[in-house]
Amino acid sequence: MSVRVRIAPSPTGDPHVGTAYIAAFNLIFAQHHGGKFILRIEDTDRTRSRPEFEQNIYKALEWCGIHWDEGPNIGGDYGPYRQSERLHLYKEHCQKLLDEENAYKCFCTSEELAEMRQVLAKRGGRQGYDRRCRNLSPEEIREKEEQGLSWVVRLKAPLTGECIYTDAIKGRISFPWKDIDDQILLKSDGYPTYHLANVVDDHLMEITHVIRGDEWISSTPKHLLLYDYFGWKAPTFMHMPLLLGTDGKKLSKRRNPTSIFFYRNSGYLPEAFMNFITLMGYSMPGDREIYPFEEIIKEFDDKRIGVSGAVFDLKKLEWLNQQYIIKNIPENHLWERLKDWRFNDEYMAKLMPLCHSRIKTFGDFMDLCDFFFINHLKYSDDIFLGKKLSKQQAAFILQGMIWKLEESGNWKSSGVQQASKDVAEFFGTNHKKCVMPVLFASLMGKNQGPPLFDSAEILGKDITRTRFLKSIEFLEGISNKKLQALRKAWEQRNGAEIFAESN
Repeated sequence: MSVRVRIAPSPTGDPHVGTAYIAAFNLIFAQHHGGKFILRIEDTDRTRSRPEFEQNIYKALEWCGIHWDEGPNIGGDYGPYRQSERLHLYKEHCQKLLDEENAYKCFCTSEELAEMRQVLAKRGGRQGYDRRCRNLSPEEIREKEEQGLSWVVRLKAPLTGECIYTDAIKGRISFPWKDIDDQILLKSDGYPTYHLANVVDDHLMEITHVIRGDEWISSTPKHLLLYDYFGWKAPTFMHMPLLLGTDGKKLSKRRNPTSIFFYRNSGYLPEAFMNFITLMGYSMPGDREIYPFEEIIKEFDDKRIGVSGAVFDLKKLEWLNQQYIIKNIPENHLWERLKDWRFNDEYMAKLMPLCHSRIKTFGDFMDLCDFFFINHLKYSDDIFLGKKLSKQQAAFILQGMIWKLEESGNWKSSGVQQASKDVAEFFGTNHKKCVMPVLFASLMGKNQGPPLFDSAEILGKDITRTRFLKSIEFLEGISNKKLQALRKAWEQRNGAEIFAESN
């Protein structure tokens, strides 16, 4: 059987660098072995999945230079490639598990589940579902169904013994079955969870190798159990090292820019970005760090994949990008590349209404609009604080902006403006004298400039969000304890007290 690998991103937000990372190694593995690379869209989260997010996945991967052999937008022999178009398959397979008593219907309400978690937390030890519906009799099940109670389908995991399997990267791995939860497979709305859908799809699409991140290691026993229950041969599992920030923690959008579009919009070269991605958890012979993508495909050896986490270091990416600029872009082509990036007619046309009445000479343009073209703004205490705020208060305002904009999803001019007013109201502070100066400082690195909210829209969600994060870091951050207190106040919609205490 020829090699078939896949990635299965969810269209629920910004295209994540982790998606590019896993996609790159799936593509490398497939092409090295002369196999196929499949893109599948896992759009079963009905509340968060959106068509525009799916389109962003295509755009982000195409910018990276990652192309697939089968997928929703190009078709293939194993489609459909969107999970929302395969619901009948999951229901059929789920019914098979029920018929063979390898799964069961659970009628527990959300209130019962919450109470269950509290009880188990007080007892200590295993957390998760207490399996109270696991041994319902057929009569009890029928009675609950006749009452019109909603239900989910749960996997019936063994209660004794161990799950032992060999990971092609990590080696032998074992989990006691008693620690494996009776995972929900089919939700009450008829949509599958990841665990059922990905096993069914991987089998039906004849996936030979599942190459994914470390975070899925603990879920693998559930997947292997499903393969066993269905009587299918499991694929080879390969769990790639986790992407870490320079702080040694899992790469998180709370602390790091994680959207692929941030790197595209910040002026990184896609070929340098992909070279950098392949350095994550992999070492080329001779410890080479600069090489074309075709080279790692040709020389790939899965024994050279690391076991420990891979540090996503932006300074290393900047160095690598500089090497690509020097070696791959001749001087007489550099201006063309810069024009393609930001100095093109389309982008500059967006800036003209902002500066038309604000410049005295053409020489004033860059002084007014430099922040649109700069990745590293020079921050100082005085532009953030003045006489009105403490560092902690300024950081709170920026964190509030992130939360508010994430809630609304509107990062356009109108959305940023409304968020700024809502944040001022939340903290019980002056919008014009406190919130606006902090936003000018964060986005522009100065106290004044072109219209703030229009500027934020042109900068875009990814750069705007990253500048808020960098500004919070410059302002000495927010401790975990303070962040928890701020989050609690945010949920209660009353931040005046915690804001005043932070002066």
